[in-house]
Amino acid sequence: MTLRDAPVRATVAVTDIGAAAAFYEGTLGLAPEPGEGMDQVRIYACGAGTFLQVYVSEHAGTAAATVASWTATDDFDTVIDELAATGVGFERYDGLEADERGVHRFGAHRVAWFRDPDGNTLALDNGASPG
Repeated sequence: MTLRDAPVRATVAVTDIGAAAAFYEGTLGLAPEPGEGMDQVRIYACGAGTFLQVYVSEHAGTAAATVASWTATDDFDTVIDELAATGVGFERYDGLEADERGVHRFGAHRVAWFRDPDGNTLALDNGASPG
C-alpha cells in the first residue's frame, strides 16, 4: 500500500472542543462518531468514506490557508443557502469577485469560504473544474 491508496482525513485544531462541537454539530449539522476521548477530539464521518477530525491544540486557528473543504456537486446552492440560514457567514477576499452570498467563481468552479469559531478557514465547492 502507498499513501495514494490510503484514506486521508482533514484535521482541524481548535481551542475549545465544546465551542467546536456546537459549531461543527449544531451549525454545520455533522454527527460525531462514538468513542473515547470526546473531551479532546471529535471525529465526524462525511461523504464517500471521508472524515473530519477536530482536536484541541494550542495552535488552533493559526493556519493561514483552507484547512478542510467539502464538495457538493449536485446541490451546491442548496447547501450554501442552508449554511447561511444557520448563521454561517462567507468570506470575501480582495481581488476575487464574489456574488451577493459570498460565492466566488473560477470558470465553472464555484467556492465559498467560511470560518469556524477559532478562525480556521473551511470551504465548500461545487466540484467543477475551473477550466
